[in-house]
Amino acid sequence: MDFIKRWSDRTPRLLRAALNLALILVAITLVISLFKEVWEIFYSIFYDASENFYQITEEILVFFLYFEFLALIIKYFEMGYHFPLRYFIYIGITAIVRYIILDHKSAASTLFLSSAILVLLVSLFVANTKTMRRNSD
Repeated sequence: MDFIKRWSDRTPRLLRAALNLALILVAITLVISLFKEVWEIFYSIFYDASENFYQITEEILVFFLYFEFLALIIKYFEMGYHFPLRYFIYIGITAIVRYIILDHKSAASTLFLSSAILVLLVSLFVANTKTMRRNSD
């Protein structure tokens, strides 16, 4: 019985350490990708005249997705190993806006995606109420 108690005490710490290590590796990968995206944006603006406005806009929006995922990982460690729901909502809104900007051929799909953004904004409002928040951030 003592053996089971020791393992039941150690297992959550071991799993949290593995999760933290994996998140640190993901964060390093995101930082590298973020700098690569910054390089591509500056190269597209200053050196490559063949890039059009939509390609540069796509690169900037991908940059913001990397940035938001890094912010999510930072908040995870700052809030005591907890992912805030509102950051997932921010990422969802950014991803949908990116998709609308890049693929807006169908008015019906654009309207549907805009309503999805509205639903996410309402859920963000609910997530930011005092009863739903765990911190003062």
